[in-house]
Amino acid sequence: MSNSLQDLVKRFYHQVWNQADEDIARAMLTSDFQFRGSLGMEHNGPDGFIGYMRSIHAALGDYQCVIDDIITTDNRAAARMTFRGSHKGPFLGVAATGAEVQWAGAAFFTMRGPQICALWVLGDIDGLKQQLANLAAE
Repeated sequence: MSNSLQDLVKRFYHQVWNQADEDIARAMLTSDFQFRGSLGMEHNGPDGFIGYMRSIHAALGDYQCVIDDIITTDNRAAARMTFRGSHKGPFLGVAATGAEVQWAGAAFFTMRGPQICALWVLGDIDGLKQQLANLAAE
């Protein structure tokens, strides 16, 4: 079963986050999906998550989530991640700089059957804020 969980996580990042495919997101997420992002925001249901995803893609062009490692159990998965994108819109209070930003993080998934019912993402937001501050000062 762990291979199917790994495949689900890989598909979530490749098709949902990296390609911003909202239809796939709606199919992969349970109707009561709970999301807590490293920016401290909580969103419920597929539509709540999709709104958040849209805001990230608006601020970070070519946004990509790269999976560095995955560990799975029966219905849970954890992934060590690298997040990156081109700073093309206001983000964390900093006007667009056009520069690429990158930060590390981790994602913790809970599955219900073939769908994701909860996701908690922790990222190095302090490091990201420092990058943005340095870019804004240039």
